[in-house]
Amino acid sequence: MASTRKRILLSTPTMHGEEMEFVKEAFDKNWIAPLGFNCDNFETEMCEYLNKGIDGKFSALALCSGTAALHLGIKLAGVKRGDIVLCSDMTFSATVNPVSYEGGVQVFIDSERDTWNMDPRALEKAFEKYPEAKVVVLAHLYGTPSKMDEIIAICKKHNAVLIEDAAEALSATYKGRECGTFGTYNAISFNGNKIITTSGGGMLITETEAARNKAFFWATQSREPAPWYQHEEIGYNYRMSNVVAGIGRGQLLHLEEHREIKEKIFCRYCEGFKGLPITLNPYLPDTKPNFWLSCMLIDNGCNVDPIKIMEKLAEENIEARPIWKPMHMQPVFKDRDFIFVEDSPVNEEVFKKGLCLPSDIKMTEDEQDFIIETVKSFF
Repeated sequence: MASTRKRILLSTPTMHGEEMEFVKEAFDKNWIAPLGFNCDNFETEMCEYLNKGIDGKFSALALCSGTAALHLGIKLAGVKRGDIVLCSDMTFSATVNPVSYEGGVQVFIDSERDTWNMDPRALEKAFEKYPEAKVVVLAHLYGTPSKMDEIIAICKKHNAVLIEDAAEALSATYKGRECGTFGTYNAISFNGNKIITTSGGGMLITETEAARNKAFFWATQSREPAPWYQHEEIGYNYRMSNVVAGIGRGQLLHLEEHREIKEKIFCRYCEGFKGLPITLNPYLPDTKPNFWLSCMLIDNGCNVDPIKIMEKLAEENIEARPIWKPMHMQPVFKDRDFIFVEDSPVNEEVFKKGLCLPSDIKMTEDEQDFIIETVKSFF
């Protein structure tokens, strides 16, 4: 019998009102194109947010998706057909698909247990096997910062460009520095389920204005400055709409508020699962995750199946999801190499024993308590 409970979703958009003011201005000025004042201001305001507390200054380009941002970052890094690119293995496929767009070959790197992110030891091992590799694509899983000091040191040692996929990690910090500012090229996502949204969309963050301008050129069909439509390179239709950017400007005003609520949700899960063979997303003590999704990991040796928990929650009209299936386990990448350093891959264990729990900031405490009690019933 189907549950009559109100649907509790994993993570949904939360609008506040300011978004509509920016959107209305775009309509009032009839500026509906994929360019305009909202795009420009959204880029400026995002850079102001990311630049705080650091010496460097970054440039931003508002785009139609985080995937587009990653693709342009891959192009800016100079990836060509046949090039080896060392990539996070535990992530969504959008992190690594753009490598294929440019004909590159992904080599996947296992995670470590402290953050579920790219293992620096495995990355070093990969460089030993593939010394020709000159690009690393790193994702921060579920808003948890990676071991950036170690990763950056390894990239510098091997003269490799770091591309940071911060799609899930906006507002998360590593040693006080914002995720999305560590790579030469960085990507943010504003998909509907992210910590702030534009319904869809993304942003490329670059270290230089010149790189941003080259990406802008590609994102606008590589149109040359001629009186006619002149094209000397292949381009793309990747720019963000001025209307959509207005939503983003309103959402950015509430980013820290969203992060704080996400953290409270995480802490309530931690408290609710005390005494059970369950841990939540691990993170380093000198980092501040954005807690985008709270995820549980069932201890090894405990025979509870997270898929059975997910199915029981579904019966109660509650959405939960498996942890991202590692890229090296995906059929489309079956011929790619996978580098790990432990006796068995960490990512396979996390995928097998993990589950993403509802983390919607509109979820009530009573609703979360019901989720916690449903999970506890399996133990």
